Amino acid sequence: MLSGGLALGAAAALPAAPAVASTLSSYERRVLDVAAREKSRLEAHLWRTDIVGIADFARPSWNPRLHFANLENGTVRSFLLAHGKGSDPEHDGWLKLFSDVPGSEATSRGAYLTCEWYKGKYGTSIRLVGLDADNAHALERAIVMHPAWYVDEAMISKWGKIGRSEGCFAMAPEDFNAALMHLSGGRLLFADRIGEA
Repeated sequence: MLSGGLALGAAAALPAAPAVASTLSSYERRVLDVAAREKSRLEAHLWRTDIVGIADFARPSWNPRLHFANLENGTVRSFLLAHGKGSDPEHDGWLKLFSDVPGSEATSRGAYLTCEWYKGKYGTSIRLVGLDADNAHALERAIVMHPAWYVDEAMISKWGKIGRSEGCFAMAPEDFNAALMHLSGGRLLFADRIGEA
């Protein structure tokens, strides 16, 4: 009894472990929060919930704005991502509007289920199913994730922005394997304007 009491007293006298500072920015923490919220909202539709893709169209096309939010280890990886021509008619690099209208060539907001790979116009691509009213026509519109030559740092160097898709989630070819490996197969992709606040 006495030795137990001494052990407790000794433990209480030890200095507290130093707090470990987070290496995440406030923006990355927000991305993880949005990922956790959307995963919780849609978990019944998902096959895998370890990683959530967050497409933040509040950012311009010359900034990395597709984030892979790893909810298991609390990390965020970010990539360049194109938006649709119909969402940026002036082609200034900023998404102006979302649309799910067939033929609009616009980006749609909302949650998508990532499905199987298939071979398409741009090679291996990931089929998407819209889970919200704002993107319910994703399959009909053939909105997918795919690699594209116009998503490239060289485009930013030359034009100050990347190219536009026809509404699809287009990534740089050298980054697209990360989507195939870590975001396909029944995970969540969520698109909206997230922003800093």
